[in-house]
Amino acid sequence: MAAPSDLELQPILLQRLNDARMRSDELFSIVRPDAIYERPIPERHRIIFYLGHLEAFDWNLLRERALDLASFHPEFDRLFAFGIDPVGGGLPSDQPADWPSLDQVSGYVKRVRDKLDQALPPAWSSDLIREFSPDLLLNVAIEHRLMHVETLAYMLHQLPLACKARRSGEKPAKRTSDPYVLATGAISIPPGIATLGIARSDDRFGWDNEYEQHKVEVPRFAIDRYKVTNKEYLEFMQAGGYQERSLWSADDWRWKSARGISHPLLWIPEGPGWSYRTMFDQIPLPPDWPVYVSHAEASAYARWKGKNLPSEAQWHRAAVGTTGEKERAFPWGDTLPGAEHGNFDLRQWDPCSVASFPQGRSAFGVSDLVGNGWEWTSSVFAPFPGFKRFPFYPGYSADFFDGKHFVVKGASARTSASMVRPSFRNWFQAHYPYVYAGFRCVEN
Repeated sequence: MAAPSDLELQPILLQRLNDARMRSDELFSIVRPDAIYERPIPERHRIIFYLGHLEAFDWNLLRERALDLASFHPEFDRLFAFGIDPVGGGLPSDQPADWPSLDQVSGYVKRVRDKLDQALPPAWSSDLIREFSPDLLLNVAIEHRLMHVETLAYMLHQLPLACKARRSGEKPAKRTSDPYVLATGAISIPPGIATLGIARSDDRFGWDNEYEQHKVEVPRFAIDRYKVTNKEYLEFMQAGGYQERSLWSADDWRWKSARGISHPLLWIPEGPGWSYRTMFDQIPLPPDWPVYVSHAEASAYARWKGKNLPSEAQWHRAAVGTTGEKERAFPWGDTLPGAEHGNFDLRQWDPCSVASFPQGRSAFGVSDLVGNGWEWTSSVFAPFPGFKRFPFYPGYSADFFDGKHFVVKGASARTSASMVRPSFRNWFQAHYPYVYAGFRCVEN
């Protein structure tokens, strides 16, 4: 089948951009107006920044490289340009009064959208010679926005419940009412090849760190059937896992001790037990939901079990590998991602039982690999052989090839379906506890 032409892609990409805007608008709408200048995570910008950043990114990316438009507000173009959060030199110290008013930022957002919407449709048929096609840049703009829709979700998760408004008709989260019964245990994965990344010759969109495609030989290993659950992680805590020095690396122990960390971020002590903070509620701890923890905490649990976190190649092999030479497009097969395959694509705010999606199992029977929480790997985030920076976004990946970030794979409930492709790579620092990330263990 021939690849779609530029003119055939135009309405598809414009609709996807509009859909992504709706997603971000919906997200900001849950924040009460008097909380828009809050900073829910100390290391990150205030919420007001992200309201302006999504449009400033699109505007700065597209206006010169694809549309030849003049700036109408250079100050805001610069103020909201960089979405990398302030790190490395202590916590940010700006105050709410340092930022423009909500009306000013909202006006900037509207004007950017109006100008882009007028200029984008004729851009495909223009004779203007460009270094980058509108198709490539629009894919970047769309996925960049959707990534922020997810990272903003876990940031807003840290807002006090009184600062958020549940959308009309949305039901409260509920703990699983069924008894906790799971066929836990490990599944043996035979030796085989993991094909990581995308080939540039495929003419498919991917971020710069997804190229170049290469094959990795993976020896036999065993991997947990499900993500580690809250119930299983509670056993680690009750066994004194947070107090056992031998389970933690020196750096992780210093971090844990300095921050006084003794349980997962979303767990709340309640009498002799625990409750759980969902996006809008506080409920009894759901035993069969995946636990969300930092890489440091996941690594300590794995050591306690006498196991390891999977490498990126092991995770990929368990997810899309088969007993033959051909790999699947997704864990469940070649069918495009749907609601029956996992908890992803922003259908709900919170996780659910790790056993909820039997139709999403891999060829080897490994469950819940896509959705319901990203999964930490033991692989340090690094370039693939043949890596080339995006010239229009040179720091997207390369700024994080620092040996301090680890690859996470899969997806969370707040990940768009467009990014559940097996080649997609996410990454975070070992001591970043806010992301919707769980894990499973392997035995080599």
